[in-house]
Amino acid sequence: MDALPLSEDDLADPGVLEPHRVVPRRLRLPEAAVLCFFPEVVAAVPAVRTVHLTSELGPWPVHEIERDGRRLAVIQPGVGAPLSAIFLEELIALGVRAAVAVGGAGSLVPELTVGHAVVVDSALRDEGTSFHYLPAARVVEADPAGVAALTATLDTADVPYVTARAWTTDGVFRETRGRVARRVAEGCAVVDMEASALIAVARYRGIRLAHLLFAGDSLAGDEWEHRGWTTAAEIRAALFELAADAAVRLDVQDVPAAHRGS
Repeated sequence: MDALPLSEDDLADPGVLEPHRVVPRRLRLPEAAVLCFFPEVVAAVPAVRTVHLTSELGPWPVHEIERDGRRLAVIQPGVGAPLSAIFLEELIALGVRAAVAVGGAGSLVPELTVGHAVVVDSALRDEGTSFHYLPAARVVEADPAGVAALTATLDTADVPYVTARAWTTDGVFRETRGRVARRVAEGCAVVDMEASALIAVARYRGIRLAHLLFAGDSLAGDEWEHRGWTTAAEIRAALFELAADAAVRLDVQDVPAAHRGS
């Protein structure tokens, strides 16, 4: 049997299409950004400027906000690893050098009640996007600087949290009971759709990245529970504020490598 395409090693080769070819010319964004997966929160940010990226989805807004004397770019990066990776790539091509992602995740363990904050320190790669950026491996470790920025922000705000591994998967409706059990045995506390891909893009392009999740629905019991996570408005808004604080804190002066293909 031939090797799976995701195991092909051509990571040193440039892409036929690089992100700088599709972003608006002469547009520059702030060096720090928040990728917020909560659309209602992004729509309500007090923007001082809004620009747009383009895709088959139509014009896609990127807001700029003022935070502690700095400007931050804010975007809702779609849903799922491929689309969020595309938008992160385009932000990087426009000057972003540090990003904090914030969103919801399914709880895999019963102690993570709805709203509990989770700092992603590693992700199990059960999606396809990350394999186009990093060599094939089961787990990818998060940027230590990003983890430190988030934990310091949460400590300062006196917000309880856990630091844990995420299981990133494309197959929302194929999260089987056996697979959940195996992921928990491998140390995964939550399941999401983007973390491992965003970590991989950030490492490949040489930017800082942090990822904050909150425990939403639950796969920990005998039956799936929604737990009202998509309407937990106060929690979602509060987590965005924490992510913005962490983005200000995240040092862009010691990024690990120069951008590639930007």
